[in-house]
Amino acid sequence: MKHSESPRGIDRRRLIAAGGLTAAGAAMTGAGPARAADTHIPPDARPGGAYDRFVAQVAAEGRFSGVVLLAHRGRTVLSRSYGLADRERGVRHHENIAFNLSSASQPFLSVAVLQLLQQGRVVLSDTVGRFLTGVQPDIAASVTIHHLLTGMSGMDAPMPDWQRVFHSREEVQANIERWISQAVLVNPPGSASNGHLPGSGVGLAMAAQIVATVSGMTFWDYVHEHVFARAGMNGSGYYTRDRWLTDARIAHPYMLQADGGLIDAVRNLDKGSVNEYTLDRNPGRAFIGHASGDAFATAPDLVRFATAVHDGTLLDRPHAGLFAGAKLPGSQPGSFHAYTMPTHVLNGQWMYGRGGGGPGIGGNWNVYPDTGWVGVVLTNTDGAALVEICMKENEVVTGGPVNPPGGG
Repeated sequence: MKHSESPRGIDRRRLIAAGGLTAAGAAMTGAGPARAADTHIPPDARPGGAYDRFVAQVAAEGRFSGVVLLAHRGRTVLSRSYGLADRERGVRHHENIAFNLSSASQPFLSVAVLQLLQQGRVVLSDTVGRFLTGVQPDIAASVTIHHLLTGMSGMDAPMPDWQRVFHSREEVQANIERWISQAVLVNPPGSASNGHLPGSGVGLAMAAQIVATVSGMTFWDYVHEHVFARAGMNGSGYYTRDRWLTDARIAHPYMLQADGGLIDAVRNLDKGSVNEYTLDRNPGRAFIGHASGDAFATAPDLVRFATAVHDGTLLDRPHAGLFAGAKLPGSQPGSFHAYTMPTHVLNGQWMYGRGGGGPGIGGNWNVYPDTGWVGVVLTNTDGAALVEICMKENEVVTGGPVNPPGGG
């Protein structure tokens, strides 16, 4: 789903879940003597362990096609791939296949903004009007960068035309600028209901445009150079449809059809998904991802991103803390909103991450900065069931998603 869609736009029957994202990290808890667990790999997280067996069972039942990965302090503990990345060419999934992340790529935007903050080129209290022209006067005067990154801008805008097929980066950029100009202020910035407006995702497009204005580069190029390249994320990018069609290292999304079959979205731009919440949408029509979403990344690259955030490669320590720190309370005990992503207190430690979903797209990645665990689940098939695994005291528990993929 595109960034403008609310988290309600998730097919809850399709249990896309944290899986390995919560598995090992949830087992690494506590202070004092429990800290010894930091150097111990729980049996259920190891190859052949409970999580590995569970994912293999789900894949054998035909309910999962994609990649799962668990890493501890940057080193892979478990990596598994099932199914096909490109059915027409018979390309099988492997850990270096890049997946469209949909909204799960929004934290790249947060890092880009915080890099500019770290350099003194922006301030979080800066209003939109300092950087952007063509926006409504009340928005320019009252909506801040902080509001944009928390989804509390109070803005709404018409939903994008999901049927339109784009053919160039320039065409996509012009459409983003037009969408930004259509935004209106419907609630006071910072009020609690703002994040639930249908078109409130326009705020993230504004934040991306501010990055472009301040840096003098397109947002796509900025993230390629200052996030992906610096973090060593060589398999990640904002890829065009042309690249999607020709590069065997990029997973094709398979959309559900009325007859129960699946079709390749990128090779069938005239078709859309019949999934209840992504009706008639097709991610291949976009040509290149929206500036605040739809990046592509491999599972190991998401581990590299988490490592680079906290080792000083992408942000210094204060700004890394600001990136993952709680900004607003969430709807559940121990849950909060950070910039463009949720964060939780889970079994006595912080966990943050982001999910994303859309036609033929689903995934989730979570980070446990205190204990160095990162978990990733990525899929390219409508209806895939990535059932959550939480490990608590070496007991495997399955259930609903801790951090479900949002479209918004």
